[in-house]
Amino acid sequence: MAEQTGLSAAPKIDAERNVMDLSTVYLGMKLRTPLVVSASPLSQDLEKIQRMEDAGASAVVLHSLFEEQIRYERYQLHWQLTHSIDSYPEALTYLPEATGFSMAPDAYLRHITKAKSAVAIPIIASLNGSTIGGWLDYAGKMEDAGADAIELNLYGIPTDMEKSSGEIEDRYLEVVREVRATVKIPVAVKLTPFFTNLARMARRLDEAGANALVLFNRFFQPDIELESGEIQPFAVYSTPIDAKLPLRWIAILCDQIGANLAATGGIHRGTDALKMLMAGADVTMLCSVLMRKGIEQIASIEKEICAWMTEHERESVEQLKGSMSQRNCPEPGAFERAAYIATVGSRKAEAK
Repeated sequence: MAEQTGLSAAPKIDAERNVMDLSTVYLGMKLRTPLVVSASPLSQDLEKIQRMEDAGASAVVLHSLFEEQIRYERYQLHWQLTHSIDSYPEALTYLPEATGFSMAPDAYLRHITKAKSAVAIPIIASLNGSTIGGWLDYAGKMEDAGADAIELNLYGIPTDMEKSSGEIEDRYLEVVREVRATVKIPVAVKLTPFFTNLARMARRLDEAGANALVLFNRFFQPDIELESGEIQPFAVYSTPIDAKLPLRWIAILCDQIGANLAATGGIHRGTDALKMLMAGADVTMLCSVLMRKGIEQIASIEKEICAWMTEHERESVEQLKGSMSQRNCPEPGAFERAAYIATVGSRKAEAK
């Protein structure tokens, strides 16, 4: 894949922050820094996307377009075309409500085009689904709308007791292959850590054509409202402790597959981003910290990275990348079961 460049899209920030080389390559695009804004409600607003660029974001992943949204729109159109004006009123209740969807599919495509016109940094569209179907042609529509890449969010909760883990993995791989065959732009795959053998699944996704893996998707868990007896979605912002899981797997996968590695979840400070880069991440994605403290935190995190690199005489992000991966770490077993045994042993000693 020919390398594109996003360096001409340098944000309007202090010149002193450009002294060292913070650039990185992700999805074939050379980005000014490894700080990418991950999918969130913030990207629904063009003005906020512009503020992300001004604060130093090197790319933005738009909020997700869900498989259910596309199916709903097509179902609604089919219903309107096939039902007469004399249909029974109670039949209206069979049409599902589009509650919880922030933007209709066609509006999402227009949003991509507007975002591309509003900023110079790469815009990555996000497509969320886990099944094979006609909705996947929206990947091509995202490309036509101007998206620089697509992040395919494989979000699903398998509940069919008759379906094996192998069948579930094969379905995901088929989705990736179909999207990969539909578009020419790069495709990243955002996935869950809940695989029997995540390392093998990562390799299979790489072989299926994924240009990058985004580790990891965070599931929003349901809760029960006792007074109303209703099930409610429960979302919690990440904390730096959540970074430990993607850090481990990025360190394990670094140099083992050809796909880029993106770290997401728990990156709130410059030190969090630095650790991910040293483990082997090509980019570090920000979401919860921006939701809680504001978009301007991008600039603060970049300053922290620059300060640490200056203090430790590091000249570039490339110099950092993978320096503490499993292959380069003095204690490779620290990323595997040995670390668990050592941790349990130290806790027992503290308890005495």
